[in-house]
Amino acid sequence: MAINLHKKASLTAYSLVLSLYTACAFHLPFFRYLTGHLEGGFNGVLLTLSAAFLLVAIDFFVYYLLVFLGRFVGKCVVAFTLFGDAVMLFFVNTYNVLITDEMMGNAINTQYSEAAGFFGWGFVLYVLLLGILPMVYVFGRKVDYGSWKGFGACIGVALALIAAVIFGNMKNWPWIDRNSTELGALIAPWSYIVNSIRYEQARHRAEQEEILLPDVTGVSDTRDVCVLIIGESARRDHFSLYGYPKETNPYTAQDSVTALVADASATYTRAGVKAILEAQETGELYEILPNYLLRAGVDVSWRTSNWGEPPVKTEKYYRKGDLKARFPEADDRYDGILWEGLREDIAASTADKVFVVIHTYTNHGPSYFSNYPPEFEVFTPINPSVEMGKVSREELFNAYDNSVVYTDWLIHQTIELVRSLPGRRGCVLFVSDHGESLGENNLYMHGVPMAMAPREQIEIPFVVWAPDMELKSPEKVGQHHVFHSVLRFFGIDTPFFDEEMCIFAPKNE
Repeated sequence: MAINLHKKASLTAYSLVLSLYTACAFHLPFFRYLTGHLEGGFNGVLLTLSAAFLLVAIDFFVYYLLVFLGRFVGKCVVAFTLFGDAVMLFFVNTYNVLITDEMMGNAINTQYSEAAGFFGWGFVLYVLLLGILPMVYVFGRKVDYGSWKGFGACIGVALALIAAVIFGNMKNWPWIDRNSTELGALIAPWSYIVNSIRYEQARHRAEQEEILLPDVTGVSDTRDVCVLIIGESARRDHFSLYGYPKETNPYTAQDSVTALVADASATYTRAGVKAILEAQETGELYEILPNYLLRAGVDVSWRTSNWGEPPVKTEKYYRKGDLKARFPEADDRYDGILWEGLREDIAASTADKVFVVIHTYTNHGPSYFSNYPPEFEVFTPINPSVEMGKVSREELFNAYDNSVVYTDWLIHQTIELVRSLPGRRGCVLFVSDHGESLGENNLYMHGVPMAMAPREQIEIPFVVWAPDMELKSPEKVGQHHVFHSVLRFFGIDTPFFDEEMCIFAPKNE
């Protein structure tokens, strides 16, 4: 039976329809997780029914409150959340992600070129059918707002029911607390609203004025160049340098590199990059490596096709667009453009010590197949679809492995470049910000909180080429080893140096 949009509905009925729709359309992942982790029996059934009743009651309370107080503006807010709910559901169902503050950080900082890789017909259908069509009801349905007395009664009843459900499940509070991260990350729209606020608060704290480290006490007189390549979503077990059976490192295998076993400090870009650049694990923003070296007189430059780094103070900061403007003939579709003019820039430097950071994007999903030039498609077949769950395991692995081959070539090109520079000692480091899930346990990409993150998102490659340095033999290293190892390579003395966090042996050993 068709709904007559021209006939006024009470605000109570209007809000109830929207809250029931929200529960049925957008909370299936929540209930899938809930029922999959509860023990059976009467208590499990009771908790599931209580959760359903609670979600409907909370949504009713919010919709009623917004529309009564905001009228048309309130409807706009409701419509916005329905659109957001549809987008959230697409990502949860397609990539099996949790909408945490880390994931919202990824979303907020995603560039258009990166975001376009996620959008296909599946995304359009989710937004159209689950987001836009209900918005027609939101704006088209005429509403009888009722009186302030009715408003007070409805709000009071809703709050009483919410309180009754919450306190009626006190014995389940410990279980809910243990699973609160996962449950909260699957409740629309609160997951992306609350976690967006949490992310912005954390970002604001992180981008406050950095705390300076102790001054450098000495610098060697050698002429050195170090290039740090920060990888994106590179997982260790898909590098043949670590024993992967497919030859994904054919280029660096010729370069006498050392592949160290390493774990990431986080599963999302901003925190992973910060860990690579800082001296130790901390919630504060201490002076990061490029800024510290710049203050010590090192010539520092940064080239990036990515995002998420703490504030870098060098004037030699180049995005892909900057390099495209300098080198119009360069192909800016791939990360190779980040190397344009690099040798000439280093050769032109008058400083004794040069430090270059190249922040890449090559191994980021879901469109691995579009991140490398055609000549690097050595593993086939692949499937050019961004809906990773619909791609076969072989096709997904092939596309990702091709991106690893391209990354390997970029590392090799860097080593060849540094090796060719006359009169300078050279060092090349490749460290990824985090790993990547490729369908294991039905997870894709990255961003799962560290407390529950699978090893695929934590285990990263740490590749070293430094022919003039003696390497220690640590069982495992972390991203913070980069800071102290670069200091030793450059011969920079500082009271902040940590011997245990350095991969290079002292010269007198």
